[in-house]
Amino acid sequence: MDKKTETSVAVIGLGLMGQALAGAFLKAGHPTTVWNRTAAKADKLVAEGARLAPTIGEALATSSLTIICLTDYDAVRELLDATDLEGTTLVNLTSGDSTQAREAALWAEKRGARYLDGAIMALPPAIGTDEAVILHSGPESDLEAHRSTLEALGTISYLGADHGLASLYDVAGLAMMWSVLNAWLQGTAMLRTAGVDAATYAPFAQQMAVGVAGWLPGYAEQIDKGSFTAETSALATDVRAMTHLIEESETLGVNAELPKLFKAIADRSIAAGHGGEQYPVLIEEFSKPA
Repeated sequence: MDKKTETSVAVIGLGLMGQALAGAFLKAGHPTTVWNRTAAKADKLVAEGARLAPTIGEALATSSLTIICLTDYDAVRELLDATDLEGTTLVNLTSGDSTQAREAALWAEKRGARYLDGAIMALPPAIGTDEAVILHSGPESDLEAHRSTLEALGTISYLGADHGLASLYDVAGLAMMWSVLNAWLQGTAMLRTAGVDAATYAPFAQQMAVGVAGWLPGYAEQIDKGSFTAETSALATDVRAMTHLIEESETLGVNAELPKLFKAIADRSIAAGHGGEQYPVLIEEFSKPA
């Protein structure tokens, strides 16, 4: 057996995602210990070769690497507060925000543990495949020490030493996801008034989304330079198109809240003197609190 498959792993938390994580480690040949508050959730994994630890402490003590996937960061600290963490490497894949991630890192390190924070950019069925992207942040040396083991879960993406980066990327990704989906739903609602079904519109919407995504590197360069020369369209021109979108939605009897939000943000930027600049100048509005 090679070094990769000799690495022992513990998985704490056996919801749907935790079960998928443990199953991927087992499939890759890693001795896997599991623990869950409701022990019955481990039955299938035990049948596949996992070991059910009677306590969290024993799970940590018998494994080189511990993966935690619970409901929230409070649950992580509640479960591990009474557990000896000295010398343990913890990889926390619990969803939360960047402040919680940084606080958890300090908490773990003060108790003698090595700590990596992470975020899973996949649904449980994708775990163990290349399509499952697992974000990691924290000391790079700790990641590299366990990279070959963690690769059993999917594609590893290391973001940097700041423990909060994985959570920040995660929520930034959610902003992208919901924005794209909501824009598609807006267009779908409009086209349904003309008898066009969602399946017919979806390929065109997908083409638009891919095209817009292609603008991002150039727009990012403008943001990083703080220079927003209108190379293709000025914000004042874009606002006229937003007005058209609002009017069309209202005429069709479709909810116009989303396009009105677009325009309200752009109007503030124009009022601040940026009407002649390109769309990414709106970063200044997005960077302000509401």
